[in-house]
Amino acid sequence: MTNFPQPMDREVQKLLFESKDSLFELSRDMKIDNLSENFLEEIVVPISLYLDKKFPVRSDPYFICFTGGQGSGKTTLSFFIQKILNAICHRPAMGFSIDDIYKSQEERRSLANEIHPLCYVRGVPGTHDIKMGLDLINDLSNASPETETKIPAFCKPEDKHYPLEEWPIYKGKPDFIFFDAWCGGAKPLPDKDWLPPLNQLEIEEDPDGVWSKWSNKELSKDYQTLFSLFDLLLMIKVPNMDFVYESRWIQEQTLAKTVTDPILKEKIMSKDEVYRFVMHYERLTHYILEELPGFSDIVLSRDGDFKFSISKTP
Repeated sequence: MTNFPQPMDREVQKLLFESKDSLFELSRDMKIDNLSENFLEEIVVPISLYLDKKFPVRSDPYFICFTGGQGSGKTTLSFFIQKILNAICHRPAMGFSIDDIYKSQEERRSLANEIHPLCYVRGVPGTHDIKMGLDLINDLSNASPETETKIPAFCKPEDKHYPLEEWPIYKGKPDFIFFDAWCGGAKPLPDKDWLPPLNQLEIEEDPDGVWSKWSNKELSKDYQTLFSLFDLLLMIKVPNMDFVYESRWIQEQTLAKTVTDPILKEKIMSKDEVYRFVMHYERLTHYILEELPGFSDIVLSRDGDFKFSISKTP
């Protein structure tokens, strides 16, 4: 902890002063209520300063992963840090999410017909187009200052990628590529730790474990290739699975605030639907909460009131 920036360090206070207004503006744009200045001072700014100082400019971008359960705050944290690096530190940074590289409905339907009906439901390992993510990293790593790279974008309410012409464009080569993924850095569950069906979804729809074992096997493939590229892994850790369920429901409510299309609004999930959806992730999430802090570089602990503390640093 001694070499990691502390809230009262002079450089942290200077960076906080320079970035505070733009971060509060960003929070308003993101429909985030009650952003705490303590969160900026104790979490966002020290991590931003650490990345700026620890990772000097080099020819290839640094690949930084933020991992944590659904709704834990990893995407928000990533956006805030990107804002500081870009605007204040003058370190080009961009990001994408594992949610933006889902396989298409057609691909998942094929898996559902071939392996198990639950393979159609997006989210678990096996439902992402990992090659799309690897290709994107390669394109950004080989970009020139004038190169325009299209960044995949997925519309969750419609369960499909936005048209290619609507994908955001990143110009140039970044110093940092941020990647947020609920299962980032996870390793497959060992056979010795395999449990019988552990929630209502698995009991009713996957009692023999065909789907969950398929997903676990998929995690051992290209996902590990992608995860091996991480230069730093940051985990947001919540106390238990109940916090994941509640956080994902808060996330859905926030999404509802940003959707204006009445047809898409109808596709926003109810609380019961959100809880059923999160059951798909529960098996691997339990394992992640137990094992991932041990090999993460930075661990943030988060409670039910969205209060963060740094519990592990390099």
